[in-house]
Amino acid sequence: MARDTVETHFAEAVGALQPGTPRDPSLPVRHGTTLTGTRCRELFGIQLGSRLLDIAARWLRAQGEGHYTIGSSGHEGNAAVAAALEPTDPALLHYRSGAFYLERSAQIGRLAEEGLRDVLLGLAAAAEEPIAGGRHKVFGHPDLAIIPQTSTIASHLPRAVGVAFAIERAKLLGVAGRWPGDAIAVCSFGDATVNHASALTGFNTAAYGEFRGLKLPLLFVCEDNGLGISVRTPPGWVEAGHHPLLPYFEADGCDLPDVYDTARRAADHVRAGRSPAFLRIRTVRLMGHAGSDVEMAYRTRREITADLALDPLVSTARLLVEAGLETPEGLLARYEAERDHVLKLALECTRRPRLESAHQVMEPLAPRHPAAVAADVARVAPAREQAFRTLPEDEDRLTLAQAINRTLADAMALDPGVLLFGEDVARKGGVYGVTRGLLRQFGVSRVFDTLLDEQAILGLALGSGVSGLLPVPEIQYLAYLHNALDQIRGEASSLRFFSQGAYRNPLVVRVPGYAYQKGFGGHFHNENSVAALRDIPGLVVASPARPDDAAAMLRTCLAAARTDGSVCVFIEPIALYHTKDLFEEGDNGWLAKYAPPARWAETHVPIGRARSYGDGRDLTIVTFGNGVRMSLRAAVKLTKDEKSCRVLDLRWLNPLPIDDLLRAAELTGKVLIADETRRTGGVSEGIVAALVDNGFSGPIARVTSQDSFIPLGAAADHVLLTEHEIEQAARKMLS
Repeated sequence: MARDTVETHFAEAVGALQPGTPRDPSLPVRHGTTLTGTRCRELFGIQLGSRLLDIAARWLRAQGEGHYTIGSSGHEGNAAVAAALEPTDPALLHYRSGAFYLERSAQIGRLAEEGLRDVLLGLAAAAEEPIAGGRHKVFGHPDLAIIPQTSTIASHLPRAVGVAFAIERAKLLGVAGRWPGDAIAVCSFGDATVNHASALTGFNTAAYGEFRGLKLPLLFVCEDNGLGISVRTPPGWVEAGHHPLLPYFEADGCDLPDVYDTARRAADHVRAGRSPAFLRIRTVRLMGHAGSDVEMAYRTRREITADLALDPLVSTARLLVEAGLETPEGLLARYEAERDHVLKLALECTRRPRLESAHQVMEPLAPRHPAAVAADVARVAPAREQAFRTLPEDEDRLTLAQAINRTLADAMALDPGVLLFGEDVARKGGVYGVTRGLLRQFGVSRVFDTLLDEQAILGLALGSGVSGLLPVPEIQYLAYLHNALDQIRGEASSLRFFSQGAYRNPLVVRVPGYAYQKGFGGHFHNENSVAALRDIPGLVVASPARPDDAAAMLRTCLAAARTDGSVCVFIEPIALYHTKDLFEEGDNGWLAKYAPPARWAETHVPIGRARSYGDGRDLTIVTFGNGVRMSLRAAVKLTKDEKSCRVLDLRWLNPLPIDDLLRAAELTGKVLIADETRRTGGVSEGIVAALVDNGFSGPIARVTSQDSFIPLGAAADHVLLTEHEIEQAARKMLS
């Protein structure tokens, strides 16, 4: 394999070094540092391993056997960051963290070859790779407390804040979390990342928590090489732009003792004070952004040469030689021997099995264990009656909002790890009163208001979930969820997939949603789009319409999160929160009794099971959410013309209840879909596809809302699905 400029420079620079007077390896490797000669030798070995992984990655790519070449060259100083931490400190890492990973692996007593093999298997997309199983090249391992990240372009920072929050909250609640009580979280990223909205959320949320007196033991580590692929970071920007409430530390990433000493001070500050801090490490980027990157297109030769002169591997070699702990000849011989070993190991990894089927690829995506979920649903808090002044089953019939409220109370009484939080959910009890009284019942440590930032809310939830708690965050309106959707798409729903289930983030996101708030809100408060949720692999999207369904389905989502680590979005129709009547004013037909615990098993609603109303043989109306009430009212009107309809409430929008849908369709031979979401990209498209794909050959029609944002006031009636439209479409199909 041909040597590139970085390898040639290393050989020439090390070969020209002049040995110094030998020092005792148990003493500091130079004056003024706490890094001993022995530890410096060990960390050089880690840095060397990381460098050779980059060489191997590009060699594998050239052979057509590798698929990832973003490397860590120039960032090998992060080995000292790992050395400054405990191996049980949860880490969410930048994609240039090869040296950190190898050092963390060595810290728990693994052989050097094991850490190298982990990374090489990932480069080769081998199914035996221990974290993602060939699905992506990531740094992660359950034994190393490293949570895998796939993009690391800031999306992991809100979760990192959540992990730090959960370490302390688990102790406060007396709940066994995933991490030791004295652990701190560490989150690394590049300089370009600090400008991303998700990064700003992370910094601001940590600073906000510190300002409010919360304990948040989190070390932010910015590895600043001055480049975001080809875009330059202005010199001094990271230092000048860091959040003023975060204590700031800075180190030269090309000087191992400086990184080691500074990282230890920063980590000690975070650990002792249980408060966040920001560590900037000045680095260089060698060998370009990735293997396909042609640096000469946007950098001068002088700039590239200047970075090469700062090579941290050469810097550590110089330190060892000048301390008389190594000779140039010995280091070069070690480099060559290690290089041969890593390349042979890489070749072996290419011969390991790859993923060979869709089933293999998707296996860890979203496992379902219905029997275990059903068993969990039936569990009851031992001292349940203490959570209520009046047991909910002893109350009169409840509204949808009341049923959700009582179910949340039951869940919190059962599981001390359940947390309920979001904007206005605590003192106010929610904009629509759904969480009213829960703060008084369960206290501020479990029911609390957050800052106004949906990314922050979901980040707290993701970090809490992966740390062993069961978060139930509320996003105040469906439209607001889109502000932070990548926290669901790129972080929450992908974690099991990219860790083969070793990590999971159980999560139930409550979202007041849909339209039909008469005269109120406009677009951001009347939102009827769920398309962005339905295409997220493995995500459960629940959409209850009736109070009894809401209670049962919420119990199912909580049980699935606890049992399977499921990520659930629970959409609550705002317009039905306080609805009492179905057909006529005063009939109380939309109220329902709360099921006592003895009936939770028999009233259990499994994920993907619909609810059918009526036994009509002429037409099946398929609907959900607000459409259920409108369709039932339309169906009753049709009975006056001696037309019998059955109404199928899907209840679950992802996964769709295909079996129940087909059964209801075949019973009548005709299907009308009443879909309150938009015609393009709405739920109805998925329903039609499911029917056709599964062989239904009868007539299918659909009525939907218009492809429009929702305006203010009565104008909304012109673009939203109406009861009259459902009735007219049904009559047309039946004529």
